[in-house]
Amino acid sequence: MAGLGFILLCTLVALLGYWILPDNSPNANNSLVQLQKESPGFRATILRLPVAEAASSPTADNPFTIWLRGRTFRYQETPIESYRFEGDSLFTQPYRNHSALADQHRRYSLAQLVGRPGSPAELRQAVEQKHIVRRNYWLGTDKAGRDELSRLLLGTRISLGIGLVAVLISLVLGMAIGAVAGYVGGWLDSLLLGVMTVVWSIPGIMLVIAISLALDSKGVWTSFVAVGLTMWVDVARVVRGQMLSLREKTFVEAGRVLGLPQSRLIARHLLPNMTGPLIVIATSNFAAAILLEAGLSFLGLGVQPPAPSWGLMVNEGFQLLGTEAGLWLTLLPGLAISLLVLSFNLLGNGLRDAYDPKTPING
Repeated sequence: MAGLGFILLCTLVALLGYWILPDNSPNANNSLVQLQKESPGFRATILRLPVAEAASSPTADNPFTIWLRGRTFRYQETPIESYRFEGDSLFTQPYRNHSALADQHRRYSLAQLVGRPGSPAELRQAVEQKHIVRRNYWLGTDKAGRDELSRLLLGTRISLGIGLVAVLISLVLGMAIGAVAGYVGGWLDSLLLGVMTVVWSIPGIMLVIAISLALDSKGVWTSFVAVGLTMWVDVARVVRGQMLSLREKTFVEAGRVLGLPQSRLIARHLLPNMTGPLIVIATSNFAAAILLEAGLSFLGLGVQPPAPSWGLMVNEGFQLLGTEAGLWLTLLPGLAISLLVLSFNLLGNGLRDAYDPKTPING
């Protein structure tokens, strides 16, 4: 139940997506290089300079567009150390990073920031309300100055999405091949079993690399398809074994006597009897797909930057090991991968016990 609860929480985060992110820019990729590699709990003061192009976009506030792709940049953001008002001007001291030298104060016209004329007091209030924000980076920033929490939360969408697509592809392909092999038998069974054995003998990550090279493409959708095409053998072997034991049952013989076509016998009467084992193996494949995608992204063969894949984030943190920021930039996405995979394994174990007829019933 703990594993199921964590999976439901991750699913909720993935469904809400950009709506709940502190940084809801596309791919949570709002990079402020002045804030790179800041520690968790860091707070910054940001000056927002308006960008006319973003404000004029007709779809900028469309809730569905924000949910799907994020909100386009409306401001050019600049971290500042301090600020003060003098007359109709705003003077700021740029933020000084770890080893950066202090820059000169910069002057901004209040009327240009707000975009309209007005009294100095009115303009100052408008600037402080809309153009100066104080932002908390609860999990710090990465080497590009992006919010680590936003990228971790958005990474659940990629991990769960790849797991879901991979499981659906493996179920459809595996059920079709396994059902035909187990029910028809004969030379067709031997041929399909040989194909399963060959695919089974190839390491999954090598097969995904080969499929990616064959498709001559990298990215999210290529990873979805490639991971799914490597996991159908598990399903096919289970379905074939179940089909071999079920095809001699009395209800199958009755269906044959009644003249039911083989496709209807398989789809309507045999496959529904395999629901329990298929749910268990689908849960196991979900965890394996998440782990495989993380490994591919870590090697640079899966999801490509700037998409926030957990495996890619581990790679970015791994490159900084030995520095103060390297520890949490590697640990946080690694912990997210471990918890999600562990949750699916715990859920799979629970489902296996629930569908096992030999499990004693308490009470």
